[in-house]
Amino acid sequence: MNTATDRSAPGHKLQRWSLSVACIGVVLGVLAVLAVVLPGPAYRYGLIGLSTAFGAIRIGAMGGLAAGAISLVAIVLTLFARHRRYALYAIFGLLLGAFAFVPPWLLVRKARSLPAIHDISTDTIDPPQFRAVLPLRAKAPNSPVYGGAEIAAKQHAAYPDIQPLHLAQTVAEVLAAAHKVALAMGWRIVAEQADAGRLEATATTHWFGFKDDVVIRVRPEGNGSRLDIRSESRLGGSDVGANAARIRRFTARLQHRLGRAGT
Repeated sequence: MNTATDRSAPGHKLQRWSLSVACIGVVLGVLAVLAVVLPGPAYRYGLIGLSTAFGAIRIGAMGGLAAGAISLVAIVLTLFARHRRYALYAIFGLLLGAFAFVPPWLLVRKARSLPAIHDISTDTIDPPQFRAVLPLRAKAPNSPVYGGAEIAAKQHAAYPDIQPLHLAQTVAEVLAAAHKVALAMGWRIVAEQADAGRLEATATTHWFGFKDDVVIRVRPEGNGSRLDIRSESRLGGSDVGANAARIRRFTARLQHRLGRAGT
């Protein structure tokens, strides 16, 4: 009789409720994380289309928000029930919800703060031209032809730091270093013309496997050389800053390599 009475007591019922709500938050959080993480690889390997992948991520983000809200309720219940183990379940559900919601939310926020462009060049007046990669871009929605003054103005406003590199080394030395940096960054070298100071490559993004093409042009300048680089996405109206970030990483690594070689 005492056992039955204890199980029907308000405190015991509150513990059961807190456990149930915490478990719901955890399960929903796991499903939300899967809905956010898996669409990228699924699209990359041709299992689903891009619109389906983005739709799944949106659902996952909303699921993460719901999981976080439910887990917060569970945390409050566990505080009243005074059951620390259940509180850990609820905190885990909250973390899962945050992991599912925050990255997509930050990505959308970043996309809204940047111009809808997908072609970035250090030389917007005479941008390096794609040649060897053109057959690879034959079915790409984005044209390899540079967008002109309008795109240049948007780029300069959003990424004023994207500028040509003026280097003390010769064209041959810079191009050789650029080749090594490109390989270190995981790019696939499509073509290299040492006599023309050109290198073309394709970069593949980690999550969705998007293909972005890169062309590097090195010309003599005084006793040294000038390097220009252009990076363009094959797909998408906005690159969410990916091409500018790629150019920044490349130029930083190249300068570090050339500086180390010169010491």
